Amino acid sequence: MLTFLANAKINLHLEIIGSRPDGFHELVMVMQSVALADRITLRPLNTPTIQIQCDHPQVPTDSANLAYQAVALLQERLPHRTNQKGGVEITIEKKIPVGAGLAGGSSNAAAVLFGLDILWDLGLTRVELQELGSELGSDVPFCLAGGCAIATGRGEEVNLLYKNNSLHAVLAKYNSLSVSTPWAYQTYREQFGHTYIPVDRFTSLEKRRARVHSGSMVQAIGKKQSQAIGSNLYNDLEKIVLPAHPKVALLKSTMTALAAQFNALGTLMSGSGPTLFTLSETPEQAQSMAKALRQSVSDSDLMVYTAPFTAHGIETLS
Repeated sequence: MLTFLANAKINLHLEIIGSRPDGFHELVMVMQSVALADRITLRPLNTPTIQIQCDHPQVPTDSANLAYQAVALLQERLPHRTNQKGGVEITIEKKIPVGAGLAGGSSNAAAVLFGLDILWDLGLTRVELQELGSELGSDVPFCLAGGCAIATGRGEEVNLLYKNNSLHAVLAKYNSLSVSTPWAYQTYREQFGHTYIPVDRFTSLEKRRARVHSGSMVQAIGKKQSQAIGSNLYNDLEKIVLPAHPKVALLKSTMTALAAQFNALGTLMSGSGPTLFTLSETPEQAQSMAKALRQSVSDSDLMVYTAPFTAHGIETLS
């Protein structure tokens, strides 16, 4: 039996460049692992079945779960190495909010790929695991890598940046509110598709790259400039999600005001939301801000967390 921590991610930068020939969006994202983690336990079974148990009622325990799909993918692609291994029981103890834009499902799938490589002695490299993970979801390759990275393509092409572990995040999400990622990207295409750089033989790669504005964030991370990291936070999907969810927009305004009051670094929505986060330089500052946020928003539906940056996507416990 093996147990892992599957860490959440936040987007420090999310930029939509245009449409891809495969129907997905061309993205540039800077992502960071944070130590808000689900606990994943894998237990081998003698029969070739996949069983999932989870303590969260909204998490599916059938083939709709990405963790289930991760096992099935390994069995399909590597039958000569998995046929004699039996099945697996996956127990998921949820700490990452569901439907939050924090890659909870993707991190679970990454932990299962990583764990079964060990449990079944498959001998896969990280690159091979990431290639398999990209078939499950665009965030899975990053969740396998962890730390801080720039992700391009549809998000599956991951290049690690400096692993800055010194910052902390205050995260806030309304428990009953979730945002559909496909809806967010489709709505963005409908409203802002006219701004896309076309993918055709008349558009040079250099022209597309000139549209990318992630350089300032990457430079700030490389130079460990905390203030610059905070001032360069950016997410295109806020243009869609915040107008559609005034409650989230108001929460961002509240967190932005508190960030100024506590001299924190900046506030942004993660992924397709609706989770918002504020960056701080010390755990004490993060805890103080979290306490002030709970006092400012008298809504029992609001969940508030604090989590430090971490260099790991998946951590082995036992």
